[in-house]
Amino acid sequence: MEKILERYERYSYAERQLTAPDPDSHVSWTLEHAKLKARLEILQKNHRHYMGEELDTLNLKELQNLEHQLDSALKHIRSKKNQLMHESISQLQKKDKALQDHNNLLTKKVKEREKALAQQPEPDQHKHDNNSSVLMSQALPSMNIGPGTGRSAIEDDQATQPPTRSNNSTLIPSWMLNHMPDQ
Repeated sequence: MEKILERYERYSYAERQLTAPDPDSHVSWTLEHAKLKARLEILQKNHRHYMGEELDTLNLKELQNLEHQLDSALKHIRSKKNQLMHESISQLQKKDKALQDHNNLLTKKVKEREKALAQQPEPDQHKHDNNSSVLMSQALPSMNIGPGTGRSAIEDDQATQPPTRSNNSTLIPSWMLNHMPDQ
């Protein structure tokens, strides 16, 4: 029976030690809270200073130090901005080259198509010219090959030629109707 009572006292003492508040840990948490609160106040004060607020309390040396910190931060910001701009320019140059290559490929296809159409025998040459231009304008309506005009090379060539009206039943693209003078 004595052994059971001893064991009971030992376990109950250990349990009280675990559940009882430790005065040292309370002091430790209080100190930690005070340190964190002071650090937060310093960070908030520095933030206000970086934003140009509450500068009246700073002396000349502190203002010079703040200016140096801001200059250093500005240099880092400009460096990062320049790096991003160079990367963006590089990507745009690659995209430009890809678009130029694609443009050259499309131009080559147009020329091959024109050559193939020109080699086909047609009894009426005038009719052939109208048909090939109509076919090309219908086959490649969205190609922007011309330099910044929003029109294809075929449209540019046709826009520079004097408009002609024909009584045959060939289709005339709607863009060409706008360029024809009324009779």
